[in-house]
Amino acid sequence: MSHRGWETVIGLEVHVQLATKTKIFSGASTAFGAEPNTQACAIDLAMPGTLPVLNKQAVNYAIMFGLAIDAEIARESAFERKNYFYPDLPKGYQTTQLEKPIVGRGNVEIQLADGSKKSIRIHHAHLEEDAGKSLHEGNFSSNFSGIDLNRAGTPLIEIVSEPDMRNAEEAVAFAKKLHSIVTSIGICDGEMSQGSMRFDVNVSVRPHGTTELGTRTETKNLNSFKFMEEAIAREVERQIDLIEDGGKVIQETRLYNGDTKVARSMRSKEEANDYRYFPCPDLLPVIVSEETIAELRRTLPELPDARQARFVAQYELSDYDAGILSSDAATAHYFETVVSHSNNAKLTANWIMGELSARLNSQDLSVAKSPVSAEQLAGLIARISDSSISGKMAKDVFDGMWAGQGSADDIIEARGLKQVSDSGALEKIVADVLAANPAMVEDYINSDESKRGKKLGGFMGKIMQASKGQANPQQVNQLLLQKLNTLL
Repeated sequence: MSHRGWETVIGLEVHVQLATKTKIFSGASTAFGAEPNTQACAIDLAMPGTLPVLNKQAVNYAIMFGLAIDAEIARESAFERKNYFYPDLPKGYQTTQLEKPIVGRGNVEIQLADGSKKSIRIHHAHLEEDAGKSLHEGNFSSNFSGIDLNRAGTPLIEIVSEPDMRNAEEAVAFAKKLHSIVTSIGICDGEMSQGSMRFDVNVSVRPHGTTELGTRTETKNLNSFKFMEEAIAREVERQIDLIEDGGKVIQETRLYNGDTKVARSMRSKEEANDYRYFPCPDLLPVIVSEETIAELRRTLPELPDARQARFVAQYELSDYDAGILSSDAATAHYFETVVSHSNNAKLTANWIMGELSARLNSQDLSVAKSPVSAEQLAGLIARISDSSISGKMAKDVFDGMWAGQGSADDIIEARGLKQVSDSGALEKIVADVLAANPAMVEDYINSDESKRGKKLGGFMGKIMQASKGQANPQQVNQLLLQKLNTLL
């Protein structure tokens, strides 16, 4: 539907799991994929007699994020207890930061599809522990829920934006930029399918030209950019329909199921929840020295914007290509590894953004888990560059590499795919095809010059068929034109 007359207002709360080996207040492992409830220790459960010990690396990672967005870094921050009762929160409270977060105000610049840029304000980012996970299984006749506490105590930073975004495109661009930053500086693995980044989206609408914010809803725990875009579009449409039909938007928490495309209300939400925050009695304030900040600033890895500029200068890529390839640390590393072996940046960019990206997306894989390694793709690009195989052959070889059939050279050899580039052999194939098709030759000779180009396709098809698809198309086209022109 049209949103004419209405303005959308969006703010995000982004939960980023920090890539520490142990939890924020205990020595329990944070490794993903373990059997349920095998990585929750007594400290994570706040058993009597246990005391939390703050993970220094988690603090450093939070500071690194603040430095990456040029935010204020609190020289003193403090932890509080946020009290609420939920099955996956065995302690009955969450240790978090409220009044004194470790990262203060900052800015993140996003670039939109039309090339325009916009600055999104960060209100703050705070450290906290993650909760466990509720697992709902069964069917209509036998439903049950289980609790997996492996995730309980995993260190998070929660990044809270100002309500500066005005549509889904801006929100997704902002989320992608945050993903790019946290993976580039190495504080998060970015595996959204594993819950490493989760987005809570606050959405409201208001008449154009007004400044007062409308009543907002919060859609929680979105773990993909696609689902976020869908959820925002549906919620904006729902709110506008509701208001235009004479209803009122109520402040509530909502859920969106990206698989079923169903959005629903989870619970109503009062303007201010009574979480009874109070200072955590078991943790001292966190004091950050100027020396620590200076050292972390000095060792901060290359940031996405700087990497994009370098890709443009070093590899002569367009801003668009460089932006895509530099946006994710793993993709950037993959690209540079391929180029270091193939020495063909543009062709590498095309293959990563094209065939590889499409295949990864179709199977919901990250580039880090690609069945085709950077070295393997470099081998394929080398064979395209030296005209050993055509572009069409290359896709067949890529299929084989994806299926685990070996390197490009192995597959080319096994399938007999090597492109024929020998001029003598190609001349014979072209001559044989012309001799076998005199009517086509006569038609070409008698055609207007403006129409001859289209008729070349018929000859090319027969030549490629005669060569079993292995003739070098560029050489064939050149030889074919030479021979036909001698007959004019």
